[in-house]
Amino acid sequence: MKVRGKYLLFGIIISLLSGCHSRPTDQAQQYKDGHITHDFQLVNTPNAEGSPVNASDFVTQVNYISETSPRLYANNREIFEAVKRWMRSGGDTRDLNEFGLLAYQMEGSDNYGNVKFTGYYTPVLNARYTKQGEFKYPLYRMPTSSGFRLPTRAAIYRGALNKKFIIGYSNSLIDNFMMEVQGSGYVNFGDGRPLTFFGYGGKNGHAYRSIGKVLIDRDEVPKDKMSMRAIRQWAEQHSEAEVKALLEQNPSFVFFKPEPFTLVRGASAVPLVAKASVASDKSLIPPGTALLAEVPVLDEMGKFTGQYQMRLMVALDVGGAIKGNHFDIYHGVGKEPGEMAGFYNHYGRVWVLKKASAGFLAANQ
Repeated sequence: MKVRGKYLLFGIIISLLSGCHSRPTDQAQQYKDGHITHDFQLVNTPNAEGSPVNASDFVTQVNYISETSPRLYANNREIFEAVKRWMRSGGDTRDLNEFGLLAYQMEGSDNYGNVKFTGYYTPVLNARYTKQGEFKYPLYRMPTSSGFRLPTRAAIYRGALNKKFIIGYSNSLIDNFMMEVQGSGYVNFGDGRPLTFFGYGGKNGHAYRSIGKVLIDRDEVPKDKMSMRAIRQWAEQHSEAEVKALLEQNPSFVFFKPEPFTLVRGASAVPLVAKASVASDKSLIPPGTALLAEVPVLDEMGKFTGQYQMRLMVALDVGGAIKGNHFDIYHGVGKEPGEMAGFYNHYGRVWVLKKASAGFLAANQ
């Protein structure tokens, strides 16, 4: 998969805002910038403290863009180079104009600058090429077109697809599902070879239904406790039949395409650097856009610490649930990044960085 093809990320699972207050703060919302009346509002200086904490990661991300997508790099080269010069000078937001950079604050989902952040990651599954022992849960490649609609998840679990489409067997049905949600992952076949990358191969065409919302509606997991960890813990406490029944509530199903080991790439075909790349709504934030983001800091249990970090990030991916003032932050590979990604359903502030015209600079000197 050169694209993550992330299908309706967990943002849909857990994106239920508390509506009990006109200006909620339970998910790190802020209101110090007042009401914003435009999609992007030019500000003299971002009203934020501190400098970006991930300068080196941003540079690595930009280098990947230069190496793998020359056209995308060329379209944004001036911005990238200006940002790097600004960072080398200390990264003080008050100095952006001195480096020919303008900051446009996003209005947020509530017109007060509160931009939604969720997270995604790349899972690692254990699997075997043939069905054996605990390795009994099939992973499928996209079936060849037959002119008929593909079966639902429940039908696939019952064996509706020809076995020739099976590309491996994992030891966890919930792990399979989590990899579907992320749209791709690495698979360890236990043969000593490098991990195989299972890229996004397509969907069965049926509507997506959030199993997180199902658990909330059943009062089995509180809304404010919902996360990927909560879903996994629920699965560990219930029988295989109960887990399967829950997953079958979502008729949508994702297929995979095995590839030799490769770096994780987004929809822009560029390798992704953790917390320096995001999935965005490309109709609002085009690929290659440089972003200055104030991201809420969560503790190891997923609770907001009351602190924020400034980060530089580039929009390099897309997602079915990522619409409008919503970014999905790529967190990296494996269990720990997965847990942290699953916690994010919070709000921060984002400024789109653009190159200032010569006229603007002259008028403001």
